[in-house]
Order: sequence, then C-alpha cells, then structure tokens
Amino acid sequence: MSVLDFEPVNRQSTAEVIADRLREAIVRGALAPGSQLVEADLSAQFDVSRGPVREAMQRLVSEGLLHSIRHRGIFVIELTLEDVVDIYRARTALECGALELVLDGRRDIAYRALEPSVTAMSACAEAGDASGVSDADQAFHEALVDSAGSPRLVRAARTLLIETRMCLGALETTYPDVREQAREHVELRDAIAEGPPARVRALLVEHLTDAVERLRARY
Repeated sequence: MSVLDFEPVNRQSTAEVIADRLREAIVRGALAPGSQLVEADLSAQFDVSRGPVREAMQRLVSEGLLHSIRHRGIFVIELTLEDVVDIYRARTALECGALELVLDGRRDIAYRALEPSVTAMSACAEAGDASGVSDADQAFHEALVDSAGSPRLVRAARTLLIETRMCLGALETTYPDVREQAREHVELRDAIAEGPPARVRALLVEHLTDAVERLRARY
C-alpha cells in the first residue's frame, strides 16, 4: 500500500482566521445585511494576499451567511421575514428532537450544561447588557442541542444557530426589559430538570414561537 504524502498544516489556517472574524462581524451586525465584501479591500485590511480572503468568503457562502450575485460580487445575506420564520421553524423541529433525547434519561446532563448560559444571561440582564444576553441566549440553545448526545443534531444546528444569532440582534430591541428574556430561559432550564415532559415541550415551543412573533412585529 502506498503512503500518501500529505503536507503539514497549521492548526488554524489564515483563511479560517479570516472566516471567523468575518462571521463574528456579520452576526454582531458590524457588517450590515446587504453589505458588499470587496476582496481587495479585505486583503488590505487583513494584510494578507487575496487567496485566503477568497477562501474565507467562499466558506461563508457555503454556510449561507454570504451570497454571490453574478457580475456584482459577494454580499452579506439579508434575512426576510420569510427567512426568519423558516429559521425558527427548522429550529423548532431540531430542538424539539434534541429535547426528546434529553427527556429520555439526559435531564441531569442538560441541567448542568445549561447552568453557565443561564447564569451569564441573568447577570447580563441585570446589567442591561442586551448583546450579552443574546450571546448567552445562543449559548443556551447550543448547550441544549449538545446535551442530546447526537453529533448529527449538533452538526445540523451549527449553521442554523449562526443564522439565529443574526435574528437575535434584531430580537434585542423587542424586549422592553431583557430580564424577561433571561427569566424565560431560567424557567425552561428548571422545567428540563424535573418538570412534566408535556410542560417542557410546551415551554420550548412557546419560547421559539414567541421569538418569531416578536420579530414578525418588528419586520
């Protein structure tokens, strides 16, 4: 059997670093929806050649955060109301599936895994830090899916939750008091620990449906 001659690779390539930074800028709104990304400008800002920038942008195109328009360029996606509804529809299906696995013998695992995000969310809410609340909100739902113990659910949720973070930026402006947002998650975590399964399911669906209605009103 022949031995393949693979070249050594860095743990994180330049393209990965650039993709991470662009992704962060998109989900936090620093790169606004509809913004055009110019390869030459980005290569100058990052002080790298165009190759890694091009690769990073293509990664984000494949993730759905950027889209390419023929003869025009690459742009940050703009989420329509239909997109938001579809994202939350998909999230509801995925997270309810994860919840069923949690309820089937993994409640303690989930309760412990959700503790850091709930603590962070409550602290940020008390400080009036809406962006921090949104970060903790996303961490909560990532931890919920992780707690199901299904690598495939985790993979399926990854890009979906990145799109969700874009929605959460808009959701920040729909809560008159972000402490209410924190309380919803505390209640859901407590129910996951020992509440009747039907009530836990209802709380999760109600939470996701409420987010859609708040965003629908904003749109």
